[in-house]
Amino acid sequence: MPQEKEQDMSKDLEILRHSTSHLMAQAVKELFSEVKVAIGPAIETGFYYDFDYEPGFTEEDLLKIEERMKEIARKDLPIERRILKKKEAREIFLTLGEQFKVELLDEIKDEEVSTYTQGAFTDLCRGPHLPSTGPIKAFKLLSLAGAYWKGDEKNKMLTRIYGTAFQDEDALNKHLQFLEEVKKRDHRRLGKELDLFSVSDEVGAGLVIYHPNGALLRYLLEDFERKEHLKRGYQFVVGPHILKVDMWKRSGHYDNYRENMYFTKIDDVDYGIKPMNCVSHIMVYKSKIRSYRDLPLRYFELGTVCRHEKSGVLHGLMRVREFTQDDAHIFLRQDQLHQEIVSIITFVQDVMKIFNFEYEMEISTRPEKFIGTVEDWDKAEKVLKDVLDAQGLPYDINEGDGAFYGPKIDVKLKDAIGRKWQCATIQCDFALPERFDLNYVDSDSKRKRPVMLHRVILGAIERFLGVLIEHYSGKFPVWLSPVQVIIMNITDEQEGYVRSIYDLMIHEGIRAELDTRNEKLGMKIRESVVKKVPYMIIAGKKEMENNSISVRLRDGSELKDIDVKTFVNRIREENISRR
Repeated sequence: MPQEKEQDMSKDLEILRHSTSHLMAQAVKELFSEVKVAIGPAIETGFYYDFDYEPGFTEEDLLKIEERMKEIARKDLPIERRILKKKEAREIFLTLGEQFKVELLDEIKDEEVSTYTQGAFTDLCRGPHLPSTGPIKAFKLLSLAGAYWKGDEKNKMLTRIYGTAFQDEDALNKHLQFLEEVKKRDHRRLGKELDLFSVSDEVGAGLVIYHPNGALLRYLLEDFERKEHLKRGYQFVVGPHILKVDMWKRSGHYDNYRENMYFTKIDDVDYGIKPMNCVSHIMVYKSKIRSYRDLPLRYFELGTVCRHEKSGVLHGLMRVREFTQDDAHIFLRQDQLHQEIVSIITFVQDVMKIFNFEYEMEISTRPEKFIGTVEDWDKAEKVLKDVLDAQGLPYDINEGDGAFYGPKIDVKLKDAIGRKWQCATIQCDFALPERFDLNYVDSDSKRKRPVMLHRVILGAIERFLGVLIEHYSGKFPVWLSPVQVIIMNITDEQEGYVRSIYDLMIHEGIRAELDTRNEKLGMKIRESVVKKVPYMIIAGKKEMENNSISVRLRDGSELKDIDVKTFVNRIREENISRR
């Protein structure tokens, strides 16, 4: 499909969804007259509208609202746009008692604004909208959520109703089926079912506690990371969790990132809990004189950081307040930049293949708040573009979304059901080496300024684990499964035999569990299926007599009467190949 046609269809869908959000607001006002309306935009997957309604809405209310929306749509009410003087519009919304609209109007600098009216409902909006309510046919209200007015937790909490709309019922039904699949894969539900982790307000919002299986899963992922970095010439470093505030002022974090940081005081000295690992890595570089022959220097740390995320955006493992990054900082000469970025991209590509992810690239450019010079920013942006162009890798430009110290390549992976997740990033930084007066002695014996690359491959370990849980729907590949094998007997007669198999598995480094409970075999198997364990070894009288095992695979297939050592070699091979 030509790109222009795709863009036109996307715009048409956005207009439909925006019009449906207004239709929902009209239905809500007709059913609950005391409600005050806030904002209701179209979003990537549908639309939402925020309402101020003290009793709050229920799931039953959503059904009523949906029915009223259908009634209004069938009337095919014209949707009329009016251009008004801001003062005139303000009087209208004051009369209607819509204080949120009045507040929005007071922030608008233009002298004229537009409103849209359908029936008795009038809304402040730039538009565009459909000409009437009639074309709105395929829609569904999905969920309720809390949302602070303007996204500021100091403001009033409103109720947000989410919905979606499509141009026909077939597209809507496909999307609803997709949402059902998303629900099945929800890492929060699977995390509880598989006993991986917990997050509770009792402990603190956005703080993750790993249970034994989850801690083992994380260990396996981090062990993989360490080995992959050692193979590529990275050196391991470890920095403290708190640094003096003066360090954060020097780096620019205090001025540009302070709202995301936590602070404490020790012996009347102010300290900042690290939101990033870069400052400690800079101090390692700065600890002695560096030669051009030493570069590039690649410092890697699985560094735990803390960020003050708003409570409204916290979400399982995906958005937390304390997390660990597979963080590396590379100090190098300018002439080494191109090749080093290529090497990082190759690293990312190798890892994406292992986890069977597709991915897209995006370059984020200079934001409004930045440190360093425009000249250095232009230079950094150019090298990122040049690398991707030379590699023949397509990319989008995300204007103004770079880090405050440098532009970046963002890698957005696609999971098994097509959702995109931001994970890997490569940031090119000329500013911090300048601020910390970093240098190296060049071949001409003169001191030169290095460049610094900030990069992560998986990103936040917590987030990546959440993505993995949903990508695999909890069915991890054998090498990554916290429990690879459950061994079970059919009768008490085989208990000694299965214990000997269990001991062998543990000795061979296979992650095994033993189930010798006096329960029916069918129940044991069903419980193992729920746990999504890759292999179930079953031993009865026949297997014991033949010194063999029968194996039930996670997909329901079976291996009958096979040699134990043959099976052990199979798992070894899967661990090595990471199939």
